[in-house]
Amino acid sequence: MNVVAALIKKDNKYLIAKRASGDACNLGKWEFPGGKVEPNESEIDAIIREIKEELNIDICVIKYLTSSVYESSSHMVQLKLYECEHKKGVIQLKDHSEYRYVTKDELLKYDLCKADIALAAYIKGTIK
Repeated sequence: MNVVAALIKKDNKYLIAKRASGDACNLGKWEFPGGKVEPNESEIDAIIREIKEELNIDICVIKYLTSSVYESSSHMVQLKLYECEHKKGVIQLKDHSEYRYVTKDELLKYDLCKADIALAAYIKGTIK
């Protein structure tokens, strides 16, 4: 399964959101918002669509950063992280119960979805 996620930065902090829907194993866990790439859809179009659907904001995709692969007994997820800029709109949660902007040093202190842990470690170690 090909999944994309947005790294949205504000005031030197990064947006994470707490899952309120989806796979039972991820409920209540924190993640970088995003979602599945649909057939015949580019990753860029998918991340723009997913952020609009989940958070009701418009973003601009700046660049691809990194990816992680997570395998469970039922499926494999390849999660690709893109640096994005919040262009307009006020966050309105649809698939999440809450959101926070956290520093890169705080990221790994949250109960992240398994596929997001490697992304958070990448951010902590490489993003300035």
